[in-house]
Amino acid sequence: MTRRHYTRRAVVASAGAALATSGLGLLSAVQAQALAPTPTMRGGANNYRPNAAIVDRIGGGGFWMTGTVRRAGDGAPLAGQRIQIWAHTTEGHERDPHSHGATLTDADGSFRLEMPQIVPAFGQPHGHLAYDSGEFETVFLRPVMQSPSDTSLHADFVLVPA
Repeated sequence: MTRRHYTRRAVVASAGAALATSGLGLLSAVQAQALAPTPTMRGGANNYRPNAAIVDRIGGGGFWMTGTVRRAGDGAPLAGQRIQIWAHTTEGHERDPHSHGATLTDADGSFRLEMPQIVPAFGQPHGHLAYDSGEFETVFLRPVMQSPSDTSLHADFVLVPA
């Protein structure tokens, strides 16, 4: 007869996997309840222009701003939400009207907008994004790129009703 030795880690991992796949959805429910709203970032509203037009692309393109929008608490994707994007790029400064544009989230809450390459401003390559449609609390983000040569930047919003 072969004796098996079970560590506490193996038992906990097995139990967690069993709960996750059991149809009870306990882990999913706990994770969703823990989904906190995204706080506004310092400097995120710099050079913000209310009501920027919804566009197919900002300028000549070549750089992709992507992300998701979900509801706080249950994590449900939010379709049809307006996300405004602006940045200091190879084609203009973040204060220039032609450097601003907005897009809408699709059915799974994701958004994607092509724009010119972001370049460093104040020593950091960064973008600006805003949720400002009114149904949820306004959130401004200012994510910083890891490298000025990156050709995309991703930002996620978790929103709480206004």
